[in-house]
Amino acid sequence: MMLDSLDPTLIMLLAGGAALLALALAFWLALRDRGGSEAEAQAREQAALMSEKLMAAQAELAGRLSQLAESQAAAQARLAQQMQAQERQLSKSVEERLADVTRRVGESLEKSSTQATQSLTELKERLAVIDAAQKNITELSTQVVGLQDILSNKQARGAFGEVQLENLVQAVLPPNAYQFQAQIGDGRRVDCLLILPNPPGPIGIDAKFPLEGYRALQNAGDDAARTVARKALGASVLKHVRDIRDRYIVPGETADSALMFLPSEAIYAELHANLGDVVEQSYREKVWIVSPTTLMATLNTVRAVLKDARMREQAHIIQREVQLLGTDVGRLDERVEKLQTHFNQAGEDIRQIRISTDKVTKRAGRIEELQLGPAEETPLVPPPDRLAGE
Repeated sequence: MMLDSLDPTLIMLLAGGAALLALALAFWLALRDRGGSEAEAQAREQAALMSEKLMAAQAELAGRLSQLAESQAAAQARLAQQMQAQERQLSKSVEERLADVTRRVGESLEKSSTQATQSLTELKERLAVIDAAQKNITELSTQVVGLQDILSNKQARGAFGEVQLENLVQAVLPPNAYQFQAQIGDGRRVDCLLILPNPPGPIGIDAKFPLEGYRALQNAGDDAARTVARKALGASVLKHVRDIRDRYIVPGETADSALMFLPSEAIYAELHANLGDVVEQSYREKVWIVSPTTLMATLNTVRAVLKDARMREQAHIIQREVQLLGTDVGRLDERVEKLQTHFNQAGEDIRQIRISTDKVTKRAGRIEELQLGPAEETPLVPPPDRLAGE
């Protein structure tokens, strides 16, 4: 047992008993040193007295120890009960915390599972989109390879330009304003012939283009090679321009100009950016170089010209229709005037009818105001308006 847990009174008793015992021992030793029977008798008496006191102190100490043991047992019992209560409360709190943690973990796992499922679904959808895009890219690559095969062959390249030319012309002009593979001159055939009235007359369009020179320019590795390739491209374009002039400009049958269609905006931009002299020479040769964009604008202009020509051709019909329209307007004015007269007469008739209805209403009111009595008392007096002859 620890000293700090002992009763202070018990500690004092223990200290006092130890002091008395020490004092008795010292006194006995002192008397023994003196000698004599009287001293021994007194020592024995004193020792007996001190022994009694010591026994009483021991008895009191035993009682105190018994009370302290009982108190300590009760305190331990209370402490055990408190410890059990705290243990039960702690166990309950731990169980509640564990249940809450389990619930939160379950919710978190469920939420994570839902998010993972959603993410997997989105990932699957994106993978499907990527697969579709990959498929489109594969198809596009196949088409590009096919386009390269087409453009590598002169005849196929000409057919490609003709198809693009046909699509543009058919999208803008009416069917009677053009003719594909038309025969002109001494049996020569032009890719497309725009049928315009004189002037200017039919205009031919050629859809072939010098792709080899442009490819050589693109593949040139240095400035010197690009200069040589650019000159070669200009020479091939000028040769093609002169061929169009000689073949598709027929005096008295076609217009004094023709169109050279380039189905590539890149070649058209290269000519105007770096080969301006070639473009100017084509103007002097009356061969106009056009791209898909500029051809669209040209075709819209042609459509406006055709519309204006048709309007001029139908001008006399329009004038006759305008005259007939004026006659119809005059006749309509006469009929409106007659209808106005009828309306005025109808208004007058309605006014007369209103006068009659007002009189009838007034007479009906006077009849309602009459007080009927015996026959001899009611004089038969005609109404004032009746006496007036109305």
